[in-house]
Amino acid sequence: MSEPAQFVETLEYRRFAEFCEACRRYCYVGLCYGPPGVGKTLSARHYTCWDTIHDVNVYTIPEEELLAIYSAGKPDTVLCTASVISTPKSVEGDISKARDLLYRIAREPLYREHKATMEQQRDQYEKERTEYCASGEWMNLFGEQKSPPDPPAYDELARKFAEREKTIVDPTSLVLIDEADRLKMASLEAVRDVFDRSQIGLILIGMPGIEKRLARYPQFYSRIGFVHEFRPLSTAEVRRLLTGAWTPPGIHLPPLDEETMAAIVRITGGNFRLLGRLLAQTERIVEINELPKVTCQAVEAARESLVIGQTG
Repeated sequence: MSEPAQFVETLEYRRFAEFCEACRRYCYVGLCYGPPGVGKTLSARHYTCWDTIHDVNVYTIPEEELLAIYSAGKPDTVLCTASVISTPKSVEGDISKARDLLYRIAREPLYREHKATMEQQRDQYEKERTEYCASGEWMNLFGEQKSPPDPPAYDELARKFAEREKTIVDPTSLVLIDEADRLKMASLEAVRDVFDRSQIGLILIGMPGIEKRLARYPQFYSRIGFVHEFRPLSTAEVRRLLTGAWTPPGIHLPPLDEETMAAIVRITGGNFRLLGRLLAQTERIVEINELPKVTCQAVEAARESLVIGQTG
């Protein structure tokens, strides 16, 4: 399994998680939009634990890793990312593939239990048969002959397994689709068809303006029950991260003073992606110049080497 990236649960993420739970509970279509870099995709991946789940091979995953997946609760949410060229067939196939993965993960503990039971009974039978043959009872033609051991009732085990397997249903209760701006009308109709045929929640994640675009499709737009605007981090949130010595993975910086933090807040405008890039570039400037601490001049120099667009 791939290791999940470092993630900080900010206030905006908690608002996003509450929005997702509402869509799941009421089986509504939700629409989440926000400017680039504010953390929409990272939040969706963290909420669904998709970095841990998406590449799981249920046939080879070790027992301890399978148990680790269930330690945070049974997986019931999938994340799909619309491709640049999305056709109705590919969109429906991606959703079906993701849901099937959760279904196979849900069934795997039962499969392994059934396999272990069959192996145990087979080994027990082989042991008893070996002991019976070694005792010579089968050669006793005149005295009281001991009956050979009965083979395992594989058909009965299979019947019980099939009955238990029928009780396991598709665990998916919420589907998140990232980069929903890429979906054309025909693909949106395929998504709507999946939603109409399933008692699940659905969330589309995209850029500002997607809500106006979807308003032109009454059949789809009428099914939207909740709308969530993913906003940049507040000044207080950015300061909380910096005060807590947060940095992106692999980045190490000395503690920041108030003046330097104020410069970082001003430059990034609460954009999470830009914050990570600025800190990474600042580390490079500090190392090159062998500075004992991070200064405003270092932050400004890092800013000049970045392409900074609209941040809020």
